[in-house]
Amino acid sequence: MKVDVLLGLQWGDEGKGKVVDYLAPQYNVVARFQGGPNAGHTLEFDGHKHVLHQIPSGIFREKIKNIIGNGVVLDPVVFKKEIEGLAKFSIDLKANLFISKKTQLILPSHKLLDAAYEKAKGKNKIGSTLKGIGPSYQDKIARNGIRVGDILAPGFEERYRNLVNKHENTLSHFDFEYDLNEAEAPFFEAISFLKEFNLVNSEYLINKSIQSSESILAEGAQGSLLDIDFGSYPYVTSSNTMTAGACTGLGVAPHNIGEVFGIFKAYCTRVGGGPFPTELFDETGEAIQKEGHEFGATTGRARRCGWLDLPALKYAIMINGVTQLYMMKADVLSILDEIKVCTHYQMGDGTLTEEIPFQLLDEKITPVYKTLKGWRSDVTEVKSYDDVPVELKDYIQFIEQETGVPITIVSVGPDRTQTILR
Repeated sequence: MKVDVLLGLQWGDEGKGKVVDYLAPQYNVVARFQGGPNAGHTLEFDGHKHVLHQIPSGIFREKIKNIIGNGVVLDPVVFKKEIEGLAKFSIDLKANLFISKKTQLILPSHKLLDAAYEKAKGKNKIGSTLKGIGPSYQDKIARNGIRVGDILAPGFEERYRNLVNKHENTLSHFDFEYDLNEAEAPFFEAISFLKEFNLVNSEYLINKSIQSSESILAEGAQGSLLDIDFGSYPYVTSSNTMTAGACTGLGVAPHNIGEVFGIFKAYCTRVGGGPFPTELFDETGEAIQKEGHEFGATTGRARRCGWLDLPALKYAIMINGVTQLYMMKADVLSILDEIKVCTHYQMGDGTLTEEIPFQLLDEKITPVYKTLKGWRSDVTEVKSYDDVPVELKDYIQFIEQETGVPITIVSVGPDRTQTILR
């Protein structure tokens, strides 16, 4: 059985949590392969709204194995709070949640470093979530990191202290005040809590599932345009958010990848700094933000809003090998009479291109738009594609023609039931 991959094609916040929850009954295993508590996957069902940060979004479905893979960076304190927040759902977490021993740990000092680095950037801030993600991956690459499996070793506290001493030495070079002692007590409490769960060599677990013909869904975090290699660098996250990241973040061979589900909003949003060619600074942008409740699930920060960017979407489809597209938040655009889509970029010298320049911030780019008619009707109760307004069908078909990839799911609301299959 192949491993299907589900990932975002924009700057994150595309609605991956809802789709994973919706698709989960078709799978035996759901696995997170990168990112950490900077992710915020929102799920709504049965009148409940819940945001997951590190735990895979298949956790609400019985009999599904949920794996936190080696490519993830795990904050034990956030993990403990997440588990406690799930108590009301009566889920047997110790039976169906597995954590890779090779998953890197986020220490309290990683979060201090994150804040110190961001403060030092001044007006050039990247817009970090300050969750310690970057410094944790930095230690991983520098071969200094501490992994989940290390908490079982007798010398764990000594290793912890040695690494924290290095962090404090780095912090001494910044104009930055902090109190590490206050954060350490809940950290070690969370470490003891973490030991109660299934800490495994997850690469064996997932490959045995492949050999046993179990269906597997790899769940990405953030979005493709935030990929450390192919995103809008340096305004990116610290991990590989694309399909290739599922191979390295889970220990899965490339030939075992099956379908690649690419999720995108019917418009674009971005949190924090970085280039955003189709960003709207007018009342239309404000209206989309209000209608779409565009505020970060993790940070609460307002999301910047703009029109759909086809050159960026095609780029994400290309580097990921997307086989199916899922369009989210189609209902939000119901408030508009006209909808614009960026089809090309006009460069400073007047040439047109569909390619993303090497450095978006250094290039003068003017989006070239095509205008389509809006559907101006409430679609949140639509259950069948036959009942979708013709203008929305035209919008969907236009995107399919431009990208060459079928849109097989259209989301018309946050609840798992507000999903149209094509």
